[in-house]
Amino acid sequence: MFDIDNRAGQETGYLFEPIISYCIGGVSYGATNSPIRRLGSRQGGGRQVDCLVETKKAAYEVKIRVTIAASGQGRWAEELSFPTEAAASGYKPILVVLDPTSNPKLLELADAFVEAKGEVYLGLAAWAHLEEAAGPVMSTFLDKHVKDALGIVLGASHEAIKPIAIHLEAGHLIFTLGDEVVDILRDESPMLASGSDEIPADTVSGPPTP
Repeated sequence: MFDIDNRAGQETGYLFEPIISYCIGGVSYGATNSPIRRLGSRQGGGRQVDCLVETKKAAYEVKIRVTIAASGQGRWAEELSFPTEAAASGYKPILVVLDPTSNPKLLELADAFVEAKGEVYLGLAAWAHLEEAAGPVMSTFLDKHVKDALGIVLGASHEAIKPIAIHLEAGHLIFTLGDEVVDILRDESPMLASGSDEIPADTVSGPPTP
């Protein structure tokens, strides 16, 4: 599902990215108060960043996996512009991808970080970098509560699954996976998404309030 829907693993990312950020001494920022500023002809203001480590002036982009799934509404352009904008804002851009499954998009994104004088860590190198940044105590926490948990998720992706069928019938969207069936009654007036992808409003952003 990672390779046909770039949102498939996003909820997992929202769960683990803040944990990783705090473990390595960083803070997550939403666009509103982010010190990473937009450049060029796009609308001004800040942009969301997974983790900023002020003591090292490092801006992290943390991903479980970079997929070949299409990114609409300029989302891929946003991904590629992050390292340049981070560098222009005075931070070293660092890409951390926990699952190193290779594809053209991962290579393109890694090249963008290298061109911006940043760093790229994939797979085992990514975990080693995070563990070193976290220190001996928090690296144990990372291994137990993040690395092992994600290993189970990523390992399961290689298991065979039953045939999936999706069809629309009389206003019902019906998903069938083996013997399991999920029947969803569609809204008569669906609301379509618009605008660019943004970090959810309820996401923790910036340093904790004293």
